[in-house]
Amino acid sequence: MPILNVLLSGPAHAQTTREVATLLSDLTARLLHKKPELTSIAVRYVEPEHWVVGGRTLAEQGRSSAYVEIKITDETNTLAEKAAYIQAVFNGLSALMPNLHHESYIHVDDVRAGAWGYGGLTQAYRAHHG
Repeated sequence: MPILNVLLSGPAHAQTTREVATLLSDLTARLLHKKPELTSIAVRYVEPEHWVVGGRTLAEQGRSSAYVEIKITDETNTLAEKAAYIQAVFNGLSALMPNLHHESYIHVDDVRAGAWGYGGLTQAYRAHHG
């Protein structure tokens, strides 16, 4: 039941949102073994003139960038799975976004099962009550 918050540089485009959401949903299912029907993805856009890397805007650099944060329940994935996921997400975004800046970040946030959930129930409750 992960949730992903995604920031992409550039103007908002429905097609880009669909492509990025499909990429992330597929990788999250394949590499982190999360159910696609419980995966939520929110995509937001930031104009390159308002995204600064290394003291210069992306517009000045002629680059794009991304930030992907995924919240998953702690201890449901190994370090190796998370490392493979981070690499695959970066590679996938590189294929979709022109001149993707190396300083594009993917953050896998391991959240305690008792500290989050959906539908009014925590993940800890779901784990103990099936």
